[in-house]
Amino acid sequence: MRSALCLVCLGMLLLSVAVEAPRAHIGGTTGYASITVSRSTVRYTLTLPTAALPSDLAETFRLAQAGSQQNRDKLLDLLRRQIVLRANGTRCEPGPGEVMAAGFDATSFTMHLDFACGGTVQDLVVEDNIFDVLGIDHHTLAKVETDGETRELAFAPDARVARVSIGARGAAGAGTSFFKLGIEHILTGYDHLLFLFVLLLRGGRFLSLLKIITAFTIAHSITLALAVLRVVTVPGRIVEPAIALSIIWVALENLLRKDAPSQRWLISFFFGLVHGLGFASAIEPLALPPGRLALALLGFNLGVEAGQAFVVALLLPLLLWMRGTVWEPRVVRAASLGVVVMGLAWLVERVFFVS
Repeated sequence: MRSALCLVCLGMLLLSVAVEAPRAHIGGTTGYASITVSRSTVRYTLTLPTAALPSDLAETFRLAQAGSQQNRDKLLDLLRRQIVLRANGTRCEPGPGEVMAAGFDATSFTMHLDFACGGTVQDLVVEDNIFDVLGIDHHTLAKVETDGETRELAFAPDARVARVSIGARGAAGAGTSFFKLGIEHILTGYDHLLFLFVLLLRGGRFLSLLKIITAFTIAHSITLALAVLRVVTVPGRIVEPAIALSIIWVALENLLRKDAPSQRWLISFFFGLVHGLGFASAIEPLALPPGRLALALLGFNLGVEAGQAFVVALLLPLLLWMRGTVWEPRVVRAASLGVVVMGLAWLVERVFFVS
């Protein structure tokens, strides 16, 4: 009985956290930065989703879009305060910048700032503290461009500082950054976690569960790679509702079918293809060059798998213990019903309120 209660509590915890995370599958918001080094000058360009802005900055952005230079300067001051660059051990001075105009219904906007570094940049340290303003569920993906080379960086609240040696290739460091990003992505991707939870809830015994997990892993790895490599392109306005529908489908199947689904791994594979497209949205906008893309993709995918393995390791003992007990039907009904409600809420939000 105690283990059954633990399983219900785990499901309810996922639900409660998910309710607080409207941008569920990306675990918050993502900014995309381009850092261009040109001798002694560094241009920092940042694209942010407007949804990332707290209410006061959202109003500042609205006024800036209406033509207020004062409010444009306030947005640039955000970069001046929160982004710190050091070249060859000396802090670069932030200078002029610009806030690019966005359309009336734009979901993101771009601003850039030029930093004067006093000498030819050979060793660059980037410190990103924008999380102090945008919150701990925000992260930034950056590419550093210099001398025809591109490096990739990932910033998060617990990974704010990165160093780039100009002329030295940092492939291993980029792979590590994207590995960490993959772990963060799945552990804060509450819709993916809920899908996995209800999928395994009536997934049968160990071998059956293993087939389900393997099918999901293979499927989302395929579409993640295809989407990031731009072989397949599916708009987010289709992918996001489809992910919500996949959650509803499996949860309803748990509620309506009297017998345990015998071919659930097929459902896992099919919907895993959809979830892989959702995973791709985290790194696809960086538009990395082919030579760097493979390592970033590999690191990110391995991070996703590591995070998924951690979650599965927590779930499996409880699920296997519960099989065949008198509490199993009640746990399945209660958890699946809650997930249906959450899935419907996400579906409505993503169809009608997210552009």
